[in-house]
Amino acid sequence: MTSKKTIKSAFESMLFVWGDPLDVKVAAEVFNIDFKEAYGYFLELAQEYSDEGRGIEIREIDKKFQFCTRLENNDYIEKLCSPTKEKRLSQPALEVLAIIAYKQPVTKGEIESIRGIKCDRVLEGLAKKELIAEVGRSSGIGRPILYGTTPEFLKNFGFKDLGDLPEIEDIGETVQKEEENESIDYQQIALDFREA
Repeated sequence: MTSKKTIKSAFESMLFVWGDPLDVKVAAEVFNIDFKEAYGYFLELAQEYSDEGRGIEIREIDKKFQFCTRLENNDYIEKLCSPTKEKRLSQPALEVLAIIAYKQPVTKGEIESIRGIKCDRVLEGLAKKELIAEVGRSSGIGRPILYGTTPEFLKNFGFKDLGDLPEIEDIGETVQKEEENESIDYQQIALDFREA
C-alpha cells in the first residue's frame, strides 16, 4: 500500500504538471483510492502551503485543485512580466511592414522592387516578432514565398482587421517620396495608424 506521504508528494507533482484544475476523482483513480481520501490529501496540501506562507498556493475550484500564485505577490509578478523597455521598429522594418500590410500577399522581390534595396534581414526580424508570416507561394517563376501580416500585427497596431488600415493610394509612391525627401517619419506613421 502506498504511503500518505508518497501520495501527497505525487499529488503535488501532478498539480504542477497538469496546469489546469486537477479533478480529485482523476487523481484518486491514479492511486486507486476513494474520492474522500484523495480530497482530504488535497486539503492537507493546501493547508501546508497556506501555513508556510509560500508564494504558491493550492486553490480549490469545484472539487478540483490548482496551483496559483499568492494574491499578495501580484505587484511583483506584474513588474517581472511587464516590459521595461518598449521595443520600437526600425525605419526599414516599418517601411517593409507597411508595404506588406498594403500589398499583401506580396513576394520579397516585389517588396525589394518598391524599396529599391534588399530586405532579407528585415523580413527575418519581422517574422521573429510575429508581425508577418509566410502565407503561400506565388505562381510566378520559382514560386517565391508570399508574405502577409499576422493577427499579432493587428493587435500591436490596434486594428480590428485590415479594413482599419488608413487609406494610402500607393505605398510605392510613399516610399519613393521618402527617398527623394527625407521628411517622412515612419514611426509617426505607425503612431498615426494606432490613432486612426
